[in-house]
Amino acid sequence: MPESATIVLTALVVGVGAGLGAVVFRRLISGMQSLAYDGLGGLLAGIAPFHLLIIPAVGGLIFGPLIYRFAREAKGHGVPEVMEAVALRGGRIRPRVAVIKSLASAICIGTGGSVGREGPIAQIGSALGSTIGQALHLSDERVRNLVACGAAGGIAATFNAPIAGALFALEVILGQFHAVYFGAVVISAVTADVVAHAFEGDLRAFIVPAYMLVSPWELVLYALMGALAAVAAVIFTRLLYLSEDVWDKLHFPEYFKPVLGGLLLGVVGILTFKIDGYPRAFGVGYDSIGHALFNRLTLQVTLALLLIKLLATIITLGSGGSGGVFAPALFMGAMLGNAFGQVANQLFPTITAPPGAYALVGMSAFFSGAAHAPITAILILFEMTGEYRIMLPLMLATVMSTLVSRVISRESIYTLKLSRRGVHLQQGHDIDVMQSVTVGEAMTTDIDVVTLNMPLEKLENKFARTHHHGFPVVDDAGELIGIVGIQDLERALAREPIAEKTVADIATIQDLQVAYPYEPMWKALRRLGARDVGRLPVVAQEESRQLVGIVRRSDIIRAYNHAIAQRAHHQLQVETLRLGQLDGVGFVHIDIPSQSPIIGQRVSEIDFPDECLIVSVRRGRKLHVAHGYTTIQDSDRVTVFARSNCLPAVRQRLTGELSGNLDEPKSQSG
Repeated sequence: MPESATIVLTALVVGVGAGLGAVVFRRLISGMQSLAYDGLGGLLAGIAPFHLLIIPAVGGLIFGPLIYRFAREAKGHGVPEVMEAVALRGGRIRPRVAVIKSLASAICIGTGGSVGREGPIAQIGSALGSTIGQALHLSDERVRNLVACGAAGGIAATFNAPIAGALFALEVILGQFHAVYFGAVVISAVTADVVAHAFEGDLRAFIVPAYMLVSPWELVLYALMGALAAVAAVIFTRLLYLSEDVWDKLHFPEYFKPVLGGLLLGVVGILTFKIDGYPRAFGVGYDSIGHALFNRLTLQVTLALLLIKLLATIITLGSGGSGGVFAPALFMGAMLGNAFGQVANQLFPTITAPPGAYALVGMSAFFSGAAHAPITAILILFEMTGEYRIMLPLMLATVMSTLVSRVISRESIYTLKLSRRGVHLQQGHDIDVMQSVTVGEAMTTDIDVVTLNMPLEKLENKFARTHHHGFPVVDDAGELIGIVGIQDLERALAREPIAEKTVADIATIQDLQVAYPYEPMWKALRRLGARDVGRLPVVAQEESRQLVGIVRRSDIIRAYNHAIAQRAHHQLQVETLRLGQLDGVGFVHIDIPSQSPIIGQRVSEIDFPDECLIVSVRRGRKLHVAHGYTTIQDSDRVTVFARSNCLPAVRQRLTGELSGNLDEPKSQSG
């Protein structure tokens, strides 16, 4: 079959699967809401509104163990995990993620979790696309394409927005607009939308009044609101990850944290229940957004709901909930915009549209400020509402929000999660292997340090004894104040006697170059190269000078070898899965004993049957891809790809043993 036909066919299959997945997911949420609030809520009606404490906690009791037992990738809002898989793992996502994410997110949202549907369905669709790509043994590039197809299909089917779904996949998931991806992604998005229409009908997320621009002067107000939305979105992003840090530090079983989070969420729900008899902080919140669009909320209520939704969302996701950030961003944007519009109406009543117009524009501006995805934000609001008469203010505020948020923070709500793990996405390029290793993983923590008052004679002896070429200089509290190298000492020796001199006379104290434990190693390598130095002190964080380690060139080399081994191991696993499907062939692992006749020989020198091949050599904790020049050593574990009838000869040649038990070929390396 021609490659173009294969691309179209697989895109169609993924689109159908994503569309059906979105329908099933939506009905799962509806069923869980009915079970939780009609079923369990009916049983607890006698203690209302305190049943709002119990229902989210029960939900956490169910989905918490489900996530931590079967698929931890299902925790959180999902999109960063898909982006990481695309960037670092060739788009490969475990098939079980789709099932666990569906169940966990449906339970979380259905029992009141303050999260949205877009993150889960993007991850569910992506996992489906990845599973199909892996089952067909496609290349990394094709698997990435199908992951994007799945995400686009999921978004399109969930929000009846095929164009926005396609652009979300290209702008956010892949980070690039490329013709190779575009056609297949659009096919999947449209197919998924058609499937969803067949089951759900043409249901728009919001019905919006006919708003329009009242006066050209109003554009100034929309631009100002866009900047305000950017600040609010960045605050939301920072508080979300601060909440995750706080929950991570709690000495409490991980799978029970959602229970405690559910109880706290219940308290927030009771607060909103007191406002108008409805827990508006719970769930996706589209009903409340509708009230903001139709001007049914007072200024005090909109501001209260903005703060309460912020609190509810960071509690839900911080404690380990499962769901997206798109719906909360729309909710907070609508409340912020409505409040801004009410103030604008009071100040400039003759030149401003109703507050609902500002609520609509605020939804797009807030999401774009958080996600740094202006094209997706504009189009998804247009497709979700069908309202085009206010497109000019919508575009202006959204672009303004994106620009301001990028100035405040280079990372979006999606990429910040990855950068905190040391993964910095390079849009439009392959990720360097050093992205997968952080400074904290590679640095030396057993540090030799010196103080400012150390005599240079002692420093000279320390250099001679340790063979190091430099030492961090610290104060009594262990905080970094400088660095001294052997070149500094040599220059001092060449100038004058050093009998009365101390480290303070020669150390570099100003303009220090440092590294941080959470950074990827490539950043440390770049700093080493820029200054042509052989070491970098590592401090705990940017605001601190607490010394926690040191990175030397030898650490860089070790980290690079580790990253290469990780990639080689991944590539070997992929090839194993592909080749292991062939009849009569497979992989076998053989430990090389000390009496083996091939110790010291190169792979190219080993006399092997024609249908056998050494593919890797594991030496200690390092995995090496076998080349002709690779030398076999004692205690190596050799992985061989061979036909089953060749195995006795392989065993004899590698171990020197004439007979013995031999593992059967395996379909994957272990």
